Amino acid sequence: MVRSWLRETTGGLPRTFWYLWCGTLVNRLGGFVLIFLTVYLTKERGFSDVQAGLVVGLWSAGGGVGTMVGGVLADRWGRRPTLLLAHTGGAAMMVLLGFSRPFVMIAVVAFTLGMFAEAARPAFAAMMVDVVPDRDRVRAFSLNYWAINLGFASAAILGGFAAHLDYLLLFLIDAAATLITAAIVFIKIKETRPTAGHLAAHADRGGLRAVLRDRVFLVFTFANLLAAMVFLQHISMLPIAMTDDGLSSSTYGWVIALNGVLIVLGQLFIPKLIAGHSRARVLAVGTIVQGIGFGLTAVAGTAWLYAMTVLVWTLGEMVYSPSSAATIADLAPASVRGRYQGFFALSWSIAGFTAPVAGGFVRDLLGNSALWIGCALIGFLAAAINLAAGPTRERRAAALAAARVPAPRSAVEPAPPGVISDTLAPTSSAS
Repeated sequence: MVRSWLRETTGGLPRTFWYLWCGTLVNRLGGFVLIFLTVYLTKERGFSDVQAGLVVGLWSAGGGVGTMVGGVLADRWGRRPTLLLAHTGGAAMMVLLGFSRPFVMIAVVAFTLGMFAEAARPAFAAMMVDVVPDRDRVRAFSLNYWAINLGFASAAILGGFAAHLDYLLLFLIDAAATLITAAIVFIKIKETRPTAGHLAAHADRGGLRAVLRDRVFLVFTFANLLAAMVFLQHISMLPIAMTDDGLSSSTYGWVIALNGVLIVLGQLFIPKLIAGHSRARVLAVGTIVQGIGFGLTAVAGTAWLYAMTVLVWTLGEMVYSPSSAATIADLAPASVRGRYQGFFALSWSIAGFTAPVAGGFVRDLLGNSALWIGCALIGFLAAAINLAAGPTRERRAAALAAARVPAPRSAVEPAPPGVISDTLAPTSSAS
């Protein structure tokens, strides 16, 4: 029974997907810095909440530049060289950030680090779409999200202990994990960008202009921007709220690790749960549940209450994330796939800048409760937009699917028997 379920969940996916999956897991296992950055800046360096929020915001502002550049490079230069440049540059900037002391230097390095880190996102996503057939994408994105959160849960716990020893360890380990990911890409992954001949039948050209003319995609991206502004409060304002209640950074690490633990335990069941349901409704449910979870943070004050709110909004995240990633793949023509991924990632970068800055401003001006109630209202608004735009979006996706040129056979050929289960697949310890 378990073996049959595992085969249905992980079987038949291309070898390149599993190498990407491994890179994701390694990178996230060492992803300490962003989780603890606001605590590091306020408690270790003595900066104010607003200054800490500004640094995180500048990281995301740099990410906004990086996603757009990375999207263009992924389409023109190739997915693989873009990933290598982004990861090696990001590792160097991570080490430099750990040794930076003046606020201005920290701000500049954080911006540059954001550029490199987020430049990898559109290339990575485009590569996954290149190699995974349409029918398997929700399943593939769920598996990838599972890896992200397995790494995140471990990083949150281990990072809390590392912070007690020396905050510099956070930066050095994060940089090392990024370099290992670059090595996996360099050694194991070949270029997947469709050839010019393969794209010849596509009329969708014009670079970023094609994206900016696509109103269906822009509405979807705006709805994601709203959802992301709510979700990213768990990195920026949640640790500050918990420390204000007298809870330590290690307590925050354990509480936020519940997010990853729940996803590790349950994410692989999500594809069957949402199968057959309208994607617009699935996205709406996800944002509503996230909004409720963050709204409940207004009444939290102890570690257990904070943990309960994390469990609620995590359920919404589990439903929302793979459906969102699959929707981008459905709406993006192959000829500009990297640009679509880059533009969508820009919504996360914009949210990453506005969420901590706006969150810090609202907390200072109106108080903690106003911030979390506002998060709930924004989540409900994002759900309403997704429901209203759903039918049009589904018609667009169906039209693109009908016109899509089949991928080369070598790009989607499943891995030979044994490759997944013996070397790369999730183990039985994660359900």
